[in-house]
Amino acid sequence: MSNDTVNSAPASPATTEEALPLSDAALDALAERVAAGATIVGVGESTRFSRETFGVRDQLLRRLVRDHGFRALAVQDSAGVGATLDAYVGGGAGSAAAALDHAWRPQRTAEMASVLEWIRAFNRAHPHDPVRVFGVKPAQAGREDYDAVLEHVRTRAPELLAKKAAHLDPIRTAHDLDEHVQRARGTHPGRPFAEHARDALALLRSLPESEGREAALAHMRLIVDFHEHSVAGRGDYAGEATAWSDVVADFQRRAGTRVVYWDGIAHTAAAGTVLGMAPGQDARATVGSVLRARYADRYVSVAIGFHHGDLGVTVVPEPLAGSLDARLGEVDAAAHWLDLRRDDVRRHWQGPAKARVISGVYDPRDDAAGYLTVGSVAEAFDVLVHIRRASAVRWLA
Repeated sequence: MSNDTVNSAPASPATTEEALPLSDAALDALAERVAAGATIVGVGESTRFSRETFGVRDQLLRRLVRDHGFRALAVQDSAGVGATLDAYVGGGAGSAAAALDHAWRPQRTAEMASVLEWIRAFNRAHPHDPVRVFGVKPAQAGREDYDAVLEHVRTRAPELLAKKAAHLDPIRTAHDLDEHVQRARGTHPGRPFAEHARDALALLRSLPESEGREAALAHMRLIVDFHEHSVAGRGDYAGEATAWSDVVADFQRRAGTRVVYWDGIAHTAAAGTVLGMAPGQDARATVGSVLRARYADRYVSVAIGFHHGDLGVTVVPEPLAGSLDARLGEVDAAAHWLDLRRDDVRRHWQGPAKARVISGVYDPRDDAAGYLTVGSVAEAFDVLVHIRRASAVRWLA
């Protein structure tokens, strides 16, 4: 097997105080290999809780922007959050941390804030050639929508405020911790959030016509849609691959620019996947597989994984024997990467494999569920980056 292997060496990133496990030279070579011929690069992590995997993703983005002309970053968040992040990197008021206030919880880290600060500085230095940021999801409810609905009820039907709040107070917690994660951790209050939301909508509809009613109903419909389309509401861990890929492709076409798409490997993989949390399902389409069908080899899928480590939220043991992560861990290095598009490498990675996925519902006592399966590693991923030991990201307050 041919490897591009680099032992731990001090890097000089502006993002982290500690050195990354890949050297500057390795990261430069990685970016050059990834960028060659690519219009969209999907950079997926096996977990959103690792400082090291995020650090590699961050440094790869910086090089793709600085050295290879990429000018857009797509993130798994709503259009509204994407617009807020884009306004910040475009020179808007406030701090990076404040711009992330309403972002999906896994995005609200010091590491992500550092990325936004770097993009903002780049845009300041390149005002006529800026980097844009956008979310791949449609407009979604936020905390302000709950406040608007409750305020309408308080002013128009105060006798129903307590009943309304009884529906909305439990379910707004999903904006801090996803409903399916609450269920996995045993903190869920019991009743499905989508049911609460639908009942809250019905209660609001029962109010007589009054000033502000239609606006309140619009806020409430967003809340219902948010919970019905959540992982818990759909009963499906797979994202909405076609819809999200449409957003990425439409932005790329309109802007005429090269795009970096950040997400988990279950979404960026260029072939269908089966999640260990839903082993009975057939392989499901991913955003990456739809983009591969549209862009062919101009869509490049990069997977960043790790062997073991303490992620703060959980301690992850060594991977299952025979898994992708275990095979990559056979290389005695703090980190290394492989370009599976090279013929001498690809032939070793043609078959099916399990790849580690550590999400908010991961339980080390059921480690076998923390994997996805791909029919062929080489079909799902063009480039593999493997880190031996992972540590925790730093959460924003």
